[in-house]
Formats: sequence, C-alpha cells, structure tokens
Amino acid sequence: MNINAIREQFPILHQEINGHPLVYLDSAASSQKPRSVIDAVNRYYELDNANVHRGVHTLGSRATDAYEGAREKVAAFLNAGAPEQIIFTRGTTTALNLVASSYARSVCKEGDEIVITPMEHHSNLIPWQQAAKATGATLKYIPLQPDGTISLEDVEKTITPNTKVVSVTYVSNVLGLINPIKEITEIAHRNGAVMVVDGAQSTPHMKVDVQALDVDFYAFSGHKMCGPTGIGALYGKKALLNKMEPIEFGGEMIDFVDLYESTWKEIPYRFEGGTPIIAGAVGLGAAIDFLQEIGLDEIDQHEKRLAAYAYEKLSAMDDITIYGPKQNRVGLITFNLDDVHPHDVATVLDSKGIAIRAGHHCCQPLMRWLNVSATARASFYLYNTEDDIDRLADALLQTKEFFGHAIG
Repeated sequence: MNINAIREQFPILHQEINGHPLVYLDSAASSQKPRSVIDAVNRYYELDNANVHRGVHTLGSRATDAYEGAREKVAAFLNAGAPEQIIFTRGTTTALNLVASSYARSVCKEGDEIVITPMEHHSNLIPWQQAAKATGATLKYIPLQPDGTISLEDVEKTITPNTKVVSVTYVSNVLGLINPIKEITEIAHRNGAVMVVDGAQSTPHMKVDVQALDVDFYAFSGHKMCGPTGIGALYGKKALLNKMEPIEFGGEMIDFVDLYESTWKEIPYRFEGGTPIIAGAVGLGAAIDFLQEIGLDEIDQHEKRLAAYAYEKLSAMDDITIYGPKQNRVGLITFNLDDVHPHDVATVLDSKGIAIRAGHHCCQPLMRWLNVSATARASFYLYNTEDDIDRLADALLQTKEFFGHAIG
C-alpha cells in the first residue's frame, strides 16, 4: 500500500484544524470519502438523476442500471449467492431492526430465547429487547471473559434448543476484538437458531464471505467503508427473506393493490418501499470499487500493524488504561487517562488537530461492565500512518502533563 498516494485521494485530510494538520482517528464512527466516491455521487446527480424501476425514459434506465449495478457489487463483495439477497437500507441500524421486527417477531414466542452479548452496539441490542418484549421471548447474554472476549464454552452453555435467534457483532466498536463468528454460527445452527451478524465494524476492514461463514443475516453500513452516509445493506439467506413480511409499506414494494388487500413484490423489492437511496447506493458501489482496488487483505494487514504500534506506544505510558485484548485486534484502541475525563482528553486533542471519539460509543451496558462511564477511542483506517499515532501519543503526554499540573 502506498499510503501517501491513498491519502492524496481524500480531500478532507488536507486541511488544518486549530492551526494543526488534521489527524483523523475516528473512522470507527465514520470514515472519510475518497474523490472517486464523491465524484460518483456528483456524477449521478449531474447526469443520471431519476427515479428507478419506474420510468422508461433514458435517465430512468440509467439510474436503474446504476442502482441495481451497486446491488450486484455488494453481493459480489460479500460473496452472497445472488443480488436479490441484498436489501438496501439506511445502514446497519435499519437492517438489524428489519430482522428483529420482521423475522424475530414472527418466529419467537414465550419460552423462546434470543441470545446476544453485553458488548453489542445499541443497534444490535435495543431491537432484540423490543422483540423479546413483543413476543414474550427471553433475552439472554453470552458472558464476557475478563479481557472482554467470549469463550466458545460459554456460547455452548448459553445457546440452547429454545434459542431462535443469535445476534453478535463481528468486531467490537469498543474493544476492537474479532469474534469467532463462524464457530458461533455452527453452535447456533446446531441448536436450530438463526445467526445474525452486525458487520458495521468488520466489513470496511477485512474480507467477508457470508457463504463461508454460513450466517443467516449480515448487516453493514456504507459510511464506515468510504461510502456515503445513509446507505447500508442487509444480506439474508433467500429462504428466510422469502418468508419475511415487509415492515414499511407504500410505493414500489407492492405487486397488486386493491381497496382492502395488497400483495408484495419479490425480494429484495418488498423491503425497499418508496424512492430508495439511489445516490447512496451508487456511492457505495464506488466505495467497494475503491477498496477492492487497494485490496482488503492489504487494508487488514495495514490496520493491524497500526493497532499493534498504537497498543505498544500507549501501553508504555503511565496512568493509562487500555481496554480489550492485545491480540486479535482490529485498527482501534480504546483507553482512559487516569483522573481525566475522556471528553476533556478529546477536547485537548482537538485543539491539536487530532480527532478521536469520547463517550459511551453507543455501548452503555459494556461501559458498565468495564466499570467506567465513558472512554476515549482512536480508530484507524487505510489512510492513517504511524506518524498519526506518534502525534496522538505526544498529545496524550501533553494532556497528562496539563491535567497533572491542574490537579496538583
């Protein structure tokens, strides 16, 4: 990977923040966009803007081809069996809500179980809370080991023949660890449950093969993988999608409408009511092209090098706590400086042009498990370098010194 050449393709990185060159270390929240993605969205609006699947005029045909072409790119990117197994959504949150509201509420009843983990993002926790409340099912949690990982022995104990749904994040947005999704899926299927995966933090950073993993549903967001905001997708096995009812009703998702009854289109269109996010899908397709041109394996290795470098750099500092395991870590590091609130840390770093995240990261149960109210998080992507981490470490030392004097 030629990092300098890659960085040149991201216009937003070439600016100063508070008089310092920008160091963007918040890609786990949202990644930056390369010129090719920006141009693809602009080109759609400038040349092809029209509604899809409806008009027979040239612009409508071009827009439809671009939209469905993006679906084909997503299917190939995930190694889905067919494009119709890809449903465009607003992102991971919408995709997971679709599964919880349409699939889970139709199959779960009192006495059944829904199994998740305490490390889940709220998007993969609250929908299951609501599904359990609506159906009478029991919500169960796979316990965490002291370092935040989950053991397959605990998975075996938690999932039972009464379990109908298992939903686990592939990569924790706080701990940075990679969960053993293939093995968890095997255990879920052995007990007759379906496997749902929150792929928001995995899809941008590593190769994902949904058929090899054998997962039943897989959700991800475009804005974390160099694509536009407001676009994502849900992959589902065809047999399951065909059984599911839509949860949004209106134009485009229907087959036949009478005064008192209606029927739905085939998948995926029954789940894409109304005018879809056409420009977002076009941008997502361009983002996939961009990432594949660089290579997901190369991106994965680059980020793991940065993560290892950051872990060693920060762990050498006094008065700092790093959360999550040292090994099997993706490109993020979550930490706290002793006696300094994470929001204060982020504010000082911002004054030096360094953007990190501070807060509970939409993982309040995990924060309570860690016995903290909030943490700071630096997350890396293909455009980050060791120099960025050096600047982070230097700024943290200055932050410690400043607050040490203030406290003293």
